[in-house]
Parts: sequence; C-alpha cells; structure tokens
Amino acid sequence: MFAAERQQEILRLARDGGRVDVLSLAEEFQVTAETVRRDLKALDRAGLVRRVHGGAIPAGQLEPDLAERDTVATDEKDGIARAALAELPADGSVILDAGTTSARLAAAFPVDSRLTVVTHALPIAARLADHPGIALHLVGGRVRHRTRAAVDAWALRAYGEIRADVVFLATNGFAVDGGLTTPDLAEAAVKRAAVQAARRVVLLADSAKFGRRHFARFGELRDVDVLITDTGLGDDDARAVEAQGTEVIRA
Repeated sequence: MFAAERQQEILRLARDGGRVDVLSLAEEFQVTAETVRRDLKALDRAGLVRRVHGGAIPAGQLEPDLAERDTVATDEKDGIARAALAELPADGSVILDAGTTSARLAAAFPVDSRLTVVTHALPIAARLADHPGIALHLVGGRVRHRTRAAVDAWALRAYGEIRADVVFLATNGFAVDGGLTTPDLAEAAVKRAAVQAARRVVLLADSAKFGRRHFARFGELRDVDVLITDTGLGDDDARAVEAQGTEVIRA
C-alpha cells in the first residue's frame, strides 16, 4: 500500500471512529509506529486530523480548547521549553504569550530567577504566582474560554504601556509565505501588541505547526528574532525560515 492510500484509510478510520491510535494503526497496516506517526503528521499538516497524545482525532471546525492542545506534541513542547530557558534575560522583563508551550516554559523557570513577567494567560499566571523571584503582572480583559487568555481593549492598552526585553510568543501556525496565524482575531490583536511591546521576539512552535495557515494573521517570520522548534522541522524548511532573518534552534 502506498503512503497516500494508507493516509486516506487512516483518515476514514478517524472520521468513522472519532479517534485513531498509533499502535493499532501500525498493527492494522503492518508498518512501524514511526511510519504511522509520519502519516499522522502529514494529515495534521493538511488540516485533516489533529494529533493528540498517542494518536489523532478528525479535525473539526472549532478551535481546539486548551486541555486538548496540551495533549499534542508533548515531548516536543517540553524540549522547546527547556531550550527557551537559554533565552531568558539574567535580570529583566519578559512577556509570556498564551500557549501550552509557554506554560511549560513558565513551569520550568529556575527557582533563582529574578524577572519581571507580564502575561495575559491565566494558566501561566497561576504557575508563576508563588514563584519567589518573579514580579508578576497579569494583563486583564475579556477571558476567552478556549485559551484562558485575556483579549480586547484592556489587554491591548496594557501592552501599549510597556517595553519588555523579550516576548516568548506562541502561534497556531507559521509559514514562510503565510506568516504567523491563529484562528481568532481578538487573540491575534493581543499577540501583535505583545510583539510590539518587546525588544526581542522568540517564537515557541513545534514543527507540526509549520505550513499551517489560520484565519487571523498577526505577524511575519521576519518579525521573529529566534524560532525554537523541534527536530521535526527539516533542513530545507529551516533554511527557508532563516532566509527571513530568523535564527532557528531545533531542540
């Protein structure tokens, strides 16, 4: 069976059953688990399924909620978060954008960190609220249920009043010709404001998001100083990103 035929059958199984898992598919098609993961990654990039821990579910029309996104590419996100620690200033101010990878970065902050942290994400604020060395500023606004992030005028006004050393930015999709995108216009506006409020932009995005394009565009790759991703981003794609002036770190 050719890869395209196998992927078509995987898509049918996902739609019929609501979910597929890697080990069952490997047994069914008599291929390795790694082959199935490549198939799922190809279907995910095409927007036909969404990868979750251990398998995939058919892509729906709605933006996945925070809990669902937190089960996707967990190992990759942990590696990205660890690599991002090297980008923290020794003593300064950072903005943490709403996102599951940025939340992992917040959880990994060293105990001896002495930083001013600004975030509009409730889960990130909760992780850092008891950190002894963090001066935490929580940006307010209307909270979106899917992302637990503040949006709209209050949030935009707050980011317009600060200038941080670095923003750790999240995205739902990034592409050389499509820029940085997310499904929601209000989220996009806050991300754009966070970028403008920082001297340096570090994008945290797993490789499965490369090539994805969503409705609301909030920036270009040339706006990003450093992309931290995983080794799933191929050499050619990494070079294409670097051609935009963005340093690429594959953790």
